[in-house]
Amino acid sequence: MGRLTRRAFALAALSTFTTTGAAAAGHASRDDDRRAVKEMRGMWLATVANRDWPSRPGLTAAQQRSELLAQLDLAVRKRLNTVIFQVRPTADALWPSPYEPWSQVLTGTQGKAPGWDPLGTAVKEAHARGLQLHAWFNPYRIATHADPSRLVASHPARKHPDWVVPYGGKLYYNPGLPAVRAFVQDAMLDAVKKYPVDAVHFDDYFYPYPVAGQTFDDDAAYDRHGGGFPNRAAWRRDNIDRLVRETAARIRAVRPATQFGISPFGVWRNASSDPRGSDTQALQSYDAIHADTRTWVRKGWIDYIVPQLYWHIGMPAADYAKLVRWWAEVARGSRTKLYIGEALYRAGDPAQAAAWQNAAELSRHLTLAKGHPEVRGHVFFAARDVATDRIGAMARVVADHYGQPAKPPR
Repeated sequence: MGRLTRRAFALAALSTFTTTGAAAAGHASRDDDRRAVKEMRGMWLATVANRDWPSRPGLTAAQQRSELLAQLDLAVRKRLNTVIFQVRPTADALWPSPYEPWSQVLTGTQGKAPGWDPLGTAVKEAHARGLQLHAWFNPYRIATHADPSRLVASHPARKHPDWVVPYGGKLYYNPGLPAVRAFVQDAMLDAVKKYPVDAVHFDDYFYPYPVAGQTFDDDAAYDRHGGGFPNRAAWRRDNIDRLVRETAARIRAVRPATQFGISPFGVWRNASSDPRGSDTQALQSYDAIHADTRTWVRKGWIDYIVPQLYWHIGMPAADYAKLVRWWAEVARGSRTKLYIGEALYRAGDPAQAAAWQNAAELSRHLTLAKGHPEVRGHVFFAARDVATDRIGAMARVVADHYGQPAKPPR
């Protein structure tokens, strides 16, 4: 809408120009549009534990809808072009699914219908505003507690207790079971069949992050399915690789125009572990959660990747500047588009490092990334922080970098 208004104003003004001047101005406008087409400007809209939306469980359908539309309007005001909407936070659904129960974030009761269709509404209303809507799914997390009896009786995890692994005070589906991998794909692809979502989006949760002193008990699955692999870690990585490849193929079969993107933890491996790794001293997604993110990019299995580079410029263990350069090199020459995940939630948080108390830190990130042509845009975590903008870091990004509207790359 903003772009149309500016164009209308420009056309009126052009009536006073000479023909030559009008042609020159029109050429400049087209150049601006071509540049804008290439930039992702996104925000994550997290629903797990009611982080960003709805503000609390149990609101009326009208209240929930009003809050959701306000989130889309917020994105438009901040000159963003994409909302990544979490629609399957914990093996549940924010649309009428034949596979999984309605999410408790809506009504406070898992399985209780909210009286409307959040995902269907989000897709329609986002598109009406010129926004892309990426449907964000968490493949394997069942619950943020460890008590299966708290799940609704009809929950697939109740019906298939052999699929479930308790770990770290939470419940997870076992990625090592082919039946689980097929089921979670079926559950997620139901949304792709029903709605013209612009992308399917996974976050960084594959195998769970390590918890000291605890073991993810997949012994039986490894004994049954791990033959032919040199060790359990290689088998686990193959399980996640299969999920990625199979999901990509099924999306193409169901809705070819829908993209597939993943926002992984920002460190693949440290150079001390692998010469192809980054100059970092951090947790390694390849080893800790068995996510071989570099391979997904290099082999072009996914359409885009959004590494969560949630560190400041100059951080000794994980320097934003070094990681942007590393990811740019990984993406170079691949078909996978590179966007950068930005930690807006850290800006102004008194518990964070001094760099995050500076409203200019995030803007500096975007300035630095512009030096790497492989970086095609940024995604901000998350919607609540876009709205509150504690110290004006998001406002600074908009003022410094988002002066013109933009469309995301395709």
